[in-house]
Amino acid sequence: MMTLRKVRRRTPGVFISDRIMNMKTFVAKEKEVQKKWYLVDAENKVVGRIATQIAIRLRGKHKPIFTPHADTGDFIVVINADKVALTGRKWDKKIYYHYSGYIGGLKEISAKKLLEKKPENILRFAVRGMLPKNSLGRRQLKKLKIYVGPEHPHQAQKPTLLEI
Repeated sequence: MMTLRKVRRRTPGVFISDRIMNMKTFVAKEKEVQKKWYLVDAENKVVGRIATQIAIRLRGKHKPIFTPHADTGDFIVVINADKVALTGRKWDKKIYYHYSGYIGGLKEISAKKLLEKKPENILRFAVRGMLPKNSLGRRQLKKLKIYVGPEHPHQAQKPTLLEI
């Protein structure tokens, strides 16, 4: 066990132990965080590269007040989700899986079929994999609003355009 020695420094009356006791770590509280709204146009953007920037902003890691256990992130509105790009031959090769919980209930769908069926899920699944796998990650994912066309119902929030 290490003991603190009181060593005099240049300023009289201040000891090392006094400095250590006065240090405080800032912890952000979710109610005090100002949440902004951002608009992202996903047209001709690579899915993984846009998903990383969205996940960073949903978590709040771009802010100096980032706290790992608190939701300090912003709201993200994504438009033109049906016009995202995948590199290589991923439209045919990439398979999305989900399990129903029953025997033989493993379902799979290719990226091309998912684009036809639910195009917003391609980006949502990519972002979900980059968020924490707990209740905090589920709350952060609810702040992601994805729309297929160029229109969205969040005009009242006045989202600022985010260039990615």
